[in-house]
Amino acid sequence: MAQSVRPGLLANLESVSTSIKVPTLVATTRAMSHDGSLTDWVSAENPLTMQRRGHGLVGLGTALTLTFRGPDRFREASAAWRTLVAQARVDDPVNEPGTGLVCMGTFAFADDSRHESVLVIPRVVIGRHHGKSWRTDISLDGEAHPSPHSKRSAPPQLEPLTWGPGLLGEDDYLGAVEAVIAQVQEGVADKVVLARDLVAHAPGVQDWRQALNRLADAYPDCTTFAIDGLVGSTPETLAVVHGGRLSIRVLAGSTARGDSPAADRARAEALATSSKDNDEHRFAVNSVVQALEPITPHSAADEQPFTLKLANVWHLATDIEATLPSGVTSLEVVGAIHPSAAVAGSPRTLALEIIRQSEPFDRGRYAGPVGWMDASGDGEWSIALRCAQWSPEGTITAYAGAGIVADSEPASELLETRLKFRPVLGAFGPQGD
Repeated sequence: MAQSVRPGLLANLESVSTSIKVPTLVATTRAMSHDGSLTDWVSAENPLTMQRRGHGLVGLGTALTLTFRGPDRFREASAAWRTLVAQARVDDPVNEPGTGLVCMGTFAFADDSRHESVLVIPRVVIGRHHGKSWRTDISLDGEAHPSPHSKRSAPPQLEPLTWGPGLLGEDDYLGAVEAVIAQVQEGVADKVVLARDLVAHAPGVQDWRQALNRLADAYPDCTTFAIDGLVGSTPETLAVVHGGRLSIRVLAGSTARGDSPAADRARAEALATSSKDNDEHRFAVNSVVQALEPITPHSAADEQPFTLKLANVWHLATDIEATLPSGVTSLEVVGAIHPSAAVAGSPRTLALEIIRQSEPFDRGRYAGPVGWMDASGDGEWSIALRCAQWSPEGTITAYAGAGIVADSEPASELLETRLKFRPVLGAFGPQGD
């Protein structure tokens, strides 16, 4: 399906004809002094950020928003971005990852999702990387330069949200997991990631900067993000591309943290030696490696997974590195490897069909790619996990999933989803949650 543009500036950028004028974007980057938190700059009205350990980007205002739907959304988005970049004028003496002309995006998980996938081009970008800070102003040619932006006032106290079951409650989830285990044991698939949902009522546009602060403070090793109403803090890197080098971190297999140092070590060791979790992890790694083969023959993965410690959970993790051919963009890599077995299952086509049969909801952007890309095609993309999506109708929906393999136990998979809900519920809950 063809892409559209909000708020109606141009459509069908991919197939531009001579009768359609492609907008010329003008981007100017300058170094700036900024020692505080990036979240200090986040807009209360339209939060737009990707950040980890104090590094990343904050977008203010919107110069242009491109929207996409359907199975060709990644290809169309890549083509539309190339068209805009070719026409743009960029002044970037800072020359760091995330400087110059950038877009920030979030994509739907499924090809047939009713939810839009978007690329947002901010009017102002505040960024920080390796101790350097900058500001980029972006405007359409002929428009006045963006007005100055200063740090925002401290966010007000966030009124806690009350969460309830969505379309797949806990009892129904247990039943769905049992049915999927039976299919896996029959050999229909090797692994299926099954999710459930929680919902809360959040009328009106709310100032969620406090939630972002909580996520960034509690999960510094995760990427905290807010794009087009999608808010969360994800541990999983989908694709980082800088100067032709690709880095991917695959997470699959997890367990709760222990309540003492000894118990914590024991849980990590049990995870590392668990055949069930190692099988689940191997499917995820293999799916990424195989998806990269048409793009590059030069990829390498860790021989053994390592245990990654987060605030509330241990994960099995594997890092993958690759060299990309010239001209391959980060979003093209994302389109090739999404959805991996870490968020869908294996084999991919069979797992996706079981998900469609088992989940009574559209995942929207949950488990889809979220990230940013610059004019060269470099960028950083993560998988939208530990997140919630706000709708203009006043509903916020959170999702969490677990990887189902032959040795899975329904009660354990339900517990895993409870652990994965904690970041979002804590961010939007009472102080101290």
